Amino acid sequence: MGSVGPLEKQLRRYWPLLSLAAILFVIVLVVDATGDVLLQRTVADGLIKLIIVVGIYVFMGNSGVLSFGSIVYMMVGAYAAAWMTLLPNLKKFTLPGLPDFLINTQLDPLPALILAGLVAAVVALVVALAIMRTNPIAISIATFAVLAGGYTVYNNWERVTLGTSSIIGLPMYVNMWICFYWALIVMGIAFFYQISRFGLALRASREDPVAAQAFGINIYVQRVIAFTLSGFIVGIAGVLHGHFLGILTVAAFWVPLTFITLAMLVVGGQNSLAGAVVGVVVITAATEVFRQLEKGAEIGSLVLQFPLGIQEIILGVIMLLIMMFRPAGIMGGREIPWPFGRPKPPRAAVTESVEAVEAAKPRAGD
Repeated sequence: MGSVGPLEKQLRRYWPLLSLAAILFVIVLVVDATGDVLLQRTVADGLIKLIIVVGIYVFMGNSGVLSFGSIVYMMVGAYAAAWMTLLPNLKKFTLPGLPDFLINTQLDPLPALILAGLVAAVVALVVALAIMRTNPIAISIATFAVLAGGYTVYNNWERVTLGTSSIIGLPMYVNMWICFYWALIVMGIAFFYQISRFGLALRASREDPVAAQAFGINIYVQRVIAFTLSGFIVGIAGVLHGHFLGILTVAAFWVPLTFITLAMLVVGGQNSLAGAVVGVVVITAATEVFRQLEKGAEIGSLVLQFPLGIQEIILGVIMLLIMMFRPAGIMGGREIPWPFGRPKPPRAAVTESVEAVEAAKPRAGD
């Protein structure tokens, strides 16, 4: 095999990201071609969940520390964007507790999204600075405590969030393609982070904390960086969620969403970006299939219909089986491999050269 050219080297390097982008593009393109509005909204919702799961992966997958509180940053981002994009007159009457500069401000969608993501990142940074010095089990418990605390605050902060009521009137500019573009951006952020020196350092601490510290890696700092970046990404998902539905309610950011997104990551495989994406695709597709079967599906002259609520049971069984027989998830902690063969290892090339020289030597008696 000849030497690998510079273009192929770059393609090999970025193949894990490019392959995932191609898979999502094909899915979105096919769904868009169907013209089925309901299916398009399902895919858009799935892409928002994908952004959440990738955000969780940035911290949890690279650090190996379980986080139960990521959805709180989604809530922070969603409400921050709502405060910045709602009409001033609407905010004046429905959200009188907001400061004047927010009441009188209405930003365009993109600046509001970036600023809301940064607000979520700042909140994540404050939390990370407080809890990342503890052991992994304590961090996991603390993240759930933050989720519970944030949910309680937003649920009772009526003059700013409307509490148990819903904020309505958000600009509905988010569709399937916008979700797809942001999914690509977020996957790119996660990929370049994991191959950066920061991501590699955090992964080293995941595999062997003692050895990582011995090599001078500050585990506390690396966890803080990853947790903050994770908060930013999940905050963006919250913005997209609010402007996709046009309505916000605190009840949406609680335990059910926490566990379905964690299940997606674990099913796909929490130690790779491909696992995060594949887990979302598999669970979203399976959920949609079972939802259709609950409504009833005609197969020739046979009508197949599942009892209502059976999808949760079947999905639970599927997840249990995956955890039993594939503990590392569907992807097993690996990225999608380069499909066009592997470059020959140097040792193999040297061995082949030696063998060729030996074969070319004249034998005794020749």
